[in-house]
Amino acid sequence: MKELKMDLLTSKYTKVLVEEDFQYNAPHNFRVIHAVDETMPQAVLADIHFQEGPIKECGVNGVNNEDLINMVICRLEHFQNSDFRCRENACAITKLEEALMWLRKRTVARENRGVEGTHTV
Repeated sequence: MKELKMDLLTSKYTKVLVEEDFQYNAPHNFRVIHAVDETMPQAVLADIHFQEGPIKECGVNGVNNEDLINMVICRLEHFQNSDFRCRENACAITKLEEALMWLRKRTVARENRGVEGTHTV
C-alpha cells in the first residue's frame, strides 16, 4: 500500500494508505494509520474494504461510497446538534448530501438502462 496524497488531505494525525494493484477500475482497500507512530501494532486505526466488482456478478463483498458518505453525514449532524455546530459543518453536510444525490442519479440512470449491478457501461 502507498500513502494517499491529496492537496486537502492532512497527515498530521492520521495517514490514509491505498492499495496499488486493483481490478474494476478503482482501488478497493484503504487503511487509516496513526501518523505519529506507525510502527506500533495499534497504529492501524481502520481497514476499509469497498465493493469489488458489480454486485450482480460478484455479490456484496464490501462497503460502497454511499455507506461512508452517510457515516460522515451522521457524525456531522450530531456535531451540529451540540456546542460544536458551525457553518463549515452545515456546508459540508450540504455538499455530502449533494454527492449522494449525484451518486443516486448515476444509479437510477444505470437502472433505467438495465445495466445496474453489472460490469456493462
